[in-house]
Amino acid sequence: MPELPEVETSLRGIRPHLEGQSIDRLLVREARLRWPVPADMAERVDGQAIRSLSRRSKYLLIELERGTLLIHLGMSGSLRVVPVDSPLKRHDHLDLILSDRRCLRFHDPRRFGLFLWIPQSPLVAIAEHPLLRDLGPEPLGADFDGERLHDLSRSRRIAVKPFIMDAAVVVGVGNIYANESLFLAGIHPERACGRIGLDRYRRLAEVIRSVLNAAIEQGGTTLRDFVREDGQPGYFAQSLRVYGREGEPCQVCGTPIRQRRIGQRSSFYCPRCQH
Repeated sequence: MPELPEVETSLRGIRPHLEGQSIDRLLVREARLRWPVPADMAERVDGQAIRSLSRRSKYLLIELERGTLLIHLGMSGSLRVVPVDSPLKRHDHLDLILSDRRCLRFHDPRRFGLFLWIPQSPLVAIAEHPLLRDLGPEPLGADFDGERLHDLSRSRRIAVKPFIMDAAVVVGVGNIYANESLFLAGIHPERACGRIGLDRYRRLAEVIRSVLNAAIEQGGTTLRDFVREDGQPGYFAQSLRVYGREGEPCQVCGTPIRQRRIGQRSSFYCPRCQH
């Protein structure tokens, strides 16, 4: 599944091509996504100018004159900006056709993505949408720090890895980046979150921010289906220190990396460096 750095990479890739454009029309070839594309979506967005693009967690927001498009890439989705007459690939489900005769093409083999509409009105605030209202702070924003992690973890027995992957605690720390961050912070992924002190949480928060920023700069991870808006894969996988490296020597101490299931997710760690 594309994680926060992949979504941020997509945002940065498509933003220069979309901002300032108008939507000529929305072409829906397959409406049966995780949530069906509304039948009246095209008539709602056709002819509207694109004001801005942003991201909230793993959701992309395209603000129009009279509402906002909410997009999620799901398990296998990707976005590309292509000429409107570019040959179609299988699973190219939607085209947002722009006034300059290019289009934003939504590709999703597993059809687990979302392409929804949020109308603007005093009663419907974007932040209060059911998919957004319970989300925690952005890990790259000022509202996220070690103090928050420490405060929320008190009296909890859950392991630290699923704790930092909880979107109500902080958004966007997916499995890959949780593994990498805990390794760099020297924290064992199974350690009870309530038994970690404030100084270690401050270090962990700094590392999470650093790991995500590095992944964004390198274009995300080359895993499974993710590609950038230009069709090229990301390259952060070349920098992974523990994820997917079971049995390989730790880059710090040489001890073989181990793997086990924690919270039903594959977890990789160094038994010597992490405690």
